[in-house]
Amino acid sequence: MSPVQEPFDARTPLETSSGPVQIYRLEALEQAGFGKISRLPFSIKVLLEAALRNVDGFAITEEHVQTLAGWRPDAVSNAEIPFMPSRVILQDFTGVPSIVDLAALRSAMDRLGGDPTRINPQVMADLVIDHSVQVDAFGSLAAIFINAEREFERNRERYEFLHWGQRGFNNFRVVPPASGIVHQVNLEYLGKVVQQREVGGARVAFPDSLVGTDSHTTMINGLGILGWGVGGIEAEAVMLGQPMYMLMPAVVGFKLTGQLPEGATATDLVLRVTEMLREHGVVGKFVEFYGDGLSHLGLADRATIANMSPEYGATCGFFPVDDETLRYLKGTGRPEDLVDLVERYCKAQGLFRTNETPAPEFSETLEFDIGTVKPSLAGPKRPQDRVPLSQAKRAFWQVLSTTYRKKVETDPSEDTAYIRWLGEGGQPAKEWLEPRPRRRDLYRRHRVPVEVNGVETFISHGSVVIAAITSCTNTSNPSVMVGAGLLAKKAVELGLDVKPWVKTSLAPGSRVVTNYLAAAGLTPYLEALRFHTVGYGCTTCIGNSGPLSEPITKAILGNDLVVASVLSGNRNFEGRINPLTKANYLASPPLVVAYALAGTMDIDLASEPLGYDPTGRPIYLSDIWPTQDEIRRTINACLRPEMFTAEYAHIFEGNEIWNQIEARGGILYNWNPQSTYIQEPPFFRGLTPDVPPIQPIHGAGVLALLGDSITTDHISPAGSIPLKSPAGEYLISHGVQPRDFNSYGSRRGNHEVMMRGTFANIRLRNQLAPGTEGGYTTFLPTGEVTTIYDAAMRYQDAGTPLLVLAGKEYGTGSSRDWAAKGTYLLGVKAVIAESFERIHRSNLVGMGVLPLQFLRGEGWRQLGLTGHERYNLDLPETLQPGQRLTVSTTALPEGGGEGVTRQFEVIARVDSPVEVRYYQNGGILHTVLRDMLTESQPA
Repeated sequence: MSPVQEPFDARTPLETSSGPVQIYRLEALEQAGFGKISRLPFSIKVLLEAALRNVDGFAITEEHVQTLAGWRPDAVSNAEIPFMPSRVILQDFTGVPSIVDLAALRSAMDRLGGDPTRINPQVMADLVIDHSVQVDAFGSLAAIFINAEREFERNRERYEFLHWGQRGFNNFRVVPPASGIVHQVNLEYLGKVVQQREVGGARVAFPDSLVGTDSHTTMINGLGILGWGVGGIEAEAVMLGQPMYMLMPAVVGFKLTGQLPEGATATDLVLRVTEMLREHGVVGKFVEFYGDGLSHLGLADRATIANMSPEYGATCGFFPVDDETLRYLKGTGRPEDLVDLVERYCKAQGLFRTNETPAPEFSETLEFDIGTVKPSLAGPKRPQDRVPLSQAKRAFWQVLSTTYRKKVETDPSEDTAYIRWLGEGGQPAKEWLEPRPRRRDLYRRHRVPVEVNGVETFISHGSVVIAAITSCTNTSNPSVMVGAGLLAKKAVELGLDVKPWVKTSLAPGSRVVTNYLAAAGLTPYLEALRFHTVGYGCTTCIGNSGPLSEPITKAILGNDLVVASVLSGNRNFEGRINPLTKANYLASPPLVVAYALAGTMDIDLASEPLGYDPTGRPIYLSDIWPTQDEIRRTINACLRPEMFTAEYAHIFEGNEIWNQIEARGGILYNWNPQSTYIQEPPFFRGLTPDVPPIQPIHGAGVLALLGDSITTDHISPAGSIPLKSPAGEYLISHGVQPRDFNSYGSRRGNHEVMMRGTFANIRLRNQLAPGTEGGYTTFLPTGEVTTIYDAAMRYQDAGTPLLVLAGKEYGTGSSRDWAAKGTYLLGVKAVIAESFERIHRSNLVGMGVLPLQFLRGEGWRQLGLTGHERYNLDLPETLQPGQRLTVSTTALPEGGGEGVTRQFEVIARVDSPVEVRYYQNGGILHTVLRDMLTESQPA
């Protein structure tokens, strides 16, 4: 942050309680005639300030500042703008490979004769270890200790590597395991709202901003800090001092009015907001919230909404700084000087919102009355598929017969309340005919006997086998966490218990949650319902739900049961939560407890009892649901700023086990060729200082032919590693026992594992291998159905480049860089899709894989493509952003049209000149390495 010039006379002093600071006044631009800066969306003002402050005449020019200052709500702009975030935040699943890449860059720089110490973060980068803990043990006080022990056993090599990174790199800090979830730690501690830095002997104040290697980085927007998730590749470039280049964003204004009604939670609100924004369409856009409803929305509720930005598809969901922001900073123990600085700076810069503040000018607007929110779930497969709680039972019946193709017979005379599960040939099976005890005999169910911990019971379609209070989205919010505790208290006092087949877990996002639940006296009641703390990390929300018990597993697999999970998370994509739960529902923490008590999705919680008290009296959800006043009074009595200051005072110091870990290497990492966790990636092998010309793609085959809404969970390796899979076979061949496989996420530092798991999701449906589910394809030269990895390696041996064809919304979900890295390592040169999600498209470019988009109204189905073709694409050396290109195909014999050729046009989704340069270099990191190598050469 050392601009060579001070443009527009914008730098000026500002007095604060801790002394004067220098600021870059946005008002100066309006005075210079660059438009109505005061009416810009707040989020655009943050981008504008970053550009103004960092003008250097090269990477960021005065023209960039003028372009941003001239943002117009009614204009679609293709202008490219730079963004210099003030910091980077990482979690360990995506962070480890980022640090691996930095270590590999150092090794490559050394091999090329450059100075390896130039490879060093130029801005502060914090990594929080939160993605590694799994729910192996649950339902006991010992669970947290058992899970922590297993976490260190599984991840010691990774943690040794991170210890090296913490010592070897400047501006890099690690928050050790068992501290909390990255976004909650960011919200409660790391986020400053206004940052300060010494420049030329003076203190300069500026808005806090960041990018992160997790899509839910957007949670920090609830605190008035602009930030969003990017791929690890892009984050590494920012760490190395490169601006992020992006197209000028449209900003959708979302006006909120009213306040939450009794019985509704922030989770219910965010599910409705997600549904509305997905329906409206905000992919690639900023969403900014405004209206007097914000004054009735607590900071934690705002963070819940901002957290879910990836689920509604926006780049970010931004809440401006206001009085509630200041209250939250004070309530979480931030220093008084910081709170004063935030208030003075934001008011001086026009970044402070009040109810009297005129609404900014937005590209589009929506409006929603918070008072209309109703309790809801989302599922069974996508966060945007909201289901009102009152319709949840009927909705489950519907997806059971449609999505999961189970034969269901209904009786119209009972308004579909009578349901019968049918066996082979449509005949009822005898063991399916037992009615549920203590309920009206309106239906008969498929019931499978199981014995769990010595208790004989039954499970069936719809049984909830996982109930998890988990995820940054909700564990950061005291209102829903206290609500869950109060509901548990009332349930226990009335004699209710969790069903024996339910795997329960509580994974707080920070230790502060444990403290205030204990201070409120709610912990014993949660534990009475087996919601013991299992660890401080993401757990079930990212697929680390751990195994189900053996009897439950056998019953599910042996009877092809459609069982469910209910979690307070943000993602419920197919195959993500647990391989055995086909139906997965997102819900508020109180509803998670309620469904654990019910044990099934086949229940109307509005009219049917959760259970019965010892006298046989039915107990309904309404009997135990806490009121907003109860929740508010409990929070006021138990939550104190001192809890935050005490917990975060030593956040980077770690614990005894962490501090005993030894690191390998000095300036250069000492790669261990025997490691199955950390390997030097092959991305920079054979790299030369000179930039090669762009090459055409000739004779390409299709590796995968995919439909709509293919997520990064479908593409990137995630969850457990199956024994009988290319990755499992690799680990076995290297002496790793199946119990020590760990998860794909934990092995993201080893490309050999990750490339074998790419496109290997158990729910992936590749139309090139019809009738299969999982990572399979047809190797076209022989017609053999094999794994995608094995086919890709055979194509590579034959020198055949590869393509992936897909439908709409390709790459939705988490910002997983391995979805792009694995694609690259499998030999895929281009992906042709009807549309791309923002982060994954950027990641593909960052790895040198060309994203191509079918023209509007066209796709592989409409064009009659089957994947049984050879593809040719001539790429000009002077490729332009958004350029139209012509693809030609020749049908193969097995495609039914041997020799038939056709042509169609596609759009090159390299969206800016900088992305063209990245693609030409083979990726972002190749570009950075060549630039640094050139700079380090003697003149």
